[in-house]
Amino acid sequence: MTQTSEHGIRRQLSIVSRRKLLRILRYILDEEEFLSPHGIRSISKFHARNPYVLTINDREYRVGYDPAESTSGLFGGNSNWRGPIWFPLNFLLIESLQRFHYYYGDQLKVECPTGSGRMLTLWEVAEELSRRLTSIFLRGNDGRRPVFGGNEIFQSDPYWRDLIPFHEYFHGDNGAGLGASHQTGWTALVAKLLQQSGE
Repeated sequence: MTQTSEHGIRRQLSIVSRRKLLRILRYILDEEEFLSPHGIRSISKFHARNPYVLTINDREYRVGYDPAESTSGLFGGNSNWRGPIWFPLNFLLIESLQRFHYYYGDQLKVECPTGSGRMLTLWEVAEELSRRLTSIFLRGNDGRRPVFGGNEIFQSDPYWRDLIPFHEYFHGDNGAGLGASHQTGWTALVAKLLQQSGE
């Protein structure tokens, strides 16, 4: 794609056109689909009520919305790509939105969240997703950190409440840390998000 602006010619190599991007974001930014209070889910919440069902040789296979640990051994282990929030995918989405904003500029706005009437530039959407992801680790108004979930020792004990683990992935609805608690590789991307936001 090529576009001319007051800053000269801009080019972007993209699989999706503007029309497709808007259509994708309508689903991604829908709180009844992919957008959670703590980032983008790995599968739409729509599948909680409407699981994908495949029947082969009279056997039924289902893929539903599992916001936490896997409820099926179908794909092995506890690793779950059917609902939780994964930092690497969220980070790549944020970077992509920033690049699309560089190309389209402030003229392209989308509704975020879908159905809210609130129109944001793609850069502002990236900032909103960053804010939601970083909120996993920050204390809310109630003084609790979503990453600790219902673990009261970590939530309130003065010796533990500020020792924040970098979990492998996070609950798709409440942001509680799941999987390995030492993912200082990809989950440490939260530091880059905080740096970008200036917090």
